[in-house]
Amino acid sequence: MRSLFGVFSKLMIFLFLISFTKLYAQNETDALRLALPGLGVSARALGMGNSYIGLSDDASAAYFNPAGLGLLKKIELSGGLNYDKFGNNTTFFGQSTRESNSTTRLNRISLAIPFPTYQGSLVFGVSYYTTSDLTGALKFSGLNTANNSMIQNLLSSNSPYDYNIPYDLFLTDTAYMTPINGGLNQSGSILSSGSVNNWAFTGAIEVYKNLFVGLDLNIINGTYTSNNDYYEDDTQNLYQGETNPGDPTTMDFQTFYLNRILDWNIKGWDAKVGVLYQFNDNARFGVTVQFPKFHTIKEQFTVNGSSEFGSGSSYSLDPSYYSSNVKYDIVTPFELAGGFSVNLRGLVLSGEATLIDYSQTEFRNPDGLSAQYIASINKNIKDLLRAVVNFNAGLEYTIPEVGLRLRGGFIYQPSPYQGDPTEYDRKYFTAGIGFLADQTVGIDIGYAHGWWKNFGDNYGYNVSRTLQDISTDRIMIDMTYRF
Repeated sequence: MRSLFGVFSKLMIFLFLISFTKLYAQNETDALRLALPGLGVSARALGMGNSYIGLSDDASAAYFNPAGLGLLKKIELSGGLNYDKFGNNTTFFGQSTRESNSTTRLNRISLAIPFPTYQGSLVFGVSYYTTSDLTGALKFSGLNTANNSMIQNLLSSNSPYDYNIPYDLFLTDTAYMTPINGGLNQSGSILSSGSVNNWAFTGAIEVYKNLFVGLDLNIINGTYTSNNDYYEDDTQNLYQGETNPGDPTTMDFQTFYLNRILDWNIKGWDAKVGVLYQFNDNARFGVTVQFPKFHTIKEQFTVNGSSEFGSGSSYSLDPSYYSSNVKYDIVTPFELAGGFSVNLRGLVLSGEATLIDYSQTEFRNPDGLSAQYIASINKNIKDLLRAVVNFNAGLEYTIPEVGLRLRGGFIYQPSPYQGDPTEYDRKYFTAGIGFLADQTVGIDIGYAHGWWKNFGDNYGYNVSRTLQDISTDRIMIDMTYRF
């Protein structure tokens, strides 16, 4: 009889998935993964808190303010590497666990070429750079003494995709009822990796004396992978009987395991325009408009799971029934920014502000997902997210005798969620050092340390929650050659 129920349930899953998306899929977190700003593409800028809109006078202007490319008088070839480390100290039911993840990659390579003009300037550039590092980590373990569990949460779902998981693992009877009622040790880990990269084609022109205008066109590509392991163990020996009455193989429940792997292939495009005015040799003011970024996501979502019993039996899910391939677009909002820089006898001060309304982020053009589901995600984005103003500030002091440049800065990015306290805002201290020989060869090193709080729910709302203290460290090394 149970096998007949199983065949029927598989058929229902297939029919239901044609028009319904599973519980663990897209949400506002996926949108924010692409909408949140990265840490830039220049070691010099990073050392100055990425406060570079009103300064941009090298090939990295393609990222910060394309108008700044017009300040270049020589051909420039530059690029660099960055090292990123992500740390997460997680508290879960009173137990603390530390997990980290790191990556090293090519951050940028740029070529900018000034063209001869009768007056003013005309500069074109091409760059390849990484706009966002998607490295992440999470690990947790603790005893949830309350009467709730992932198993119960799946059974209460409106989706056959979800409530058939406990059934297929013999954690219920034929009526989808389970004796498991909480009191389980819950543990798991999430490791994520990937990046968003751009091919940037930039042009800048001096349209009037000391007034520069620039345009940046970007082709986006990238990948993202998240591997999520989750366990529920009967460490208290609460469930010694049969989870499926009459089936002795289901005697003495021990472990429920669920693994979810999310793979993204990212393609897209965007554009940015910038204006830079140089008041004199000592002060500049810049404005940029980042147009919405259009990302097409090809998503593969793979689910594996198993159950183990003291009887020696174990059962596994068939991934072909619980996995999917879908496609959709994520469009991020406009970004409006302004910044200034002033040079006071070798001391450069810079500051900028950027307005981003995250509630304007949208999912579009679903393929394999229902339009109604996408509309519900977009409504949640409107309800949960808000507009924020990010602030950047930096300074640079040049020691004239040796040409050594010392830098420091601060980055403040308020949480995109409505009602979040300030400890959920992202904050970074930055520092750097650089050397430019004869305005020809330059070496720059930048460092940023960031910290903020976050939380995540394994299921439900605040019944199995991880409280996270996050820290990030980036080291960036650039080399520049002008000729």
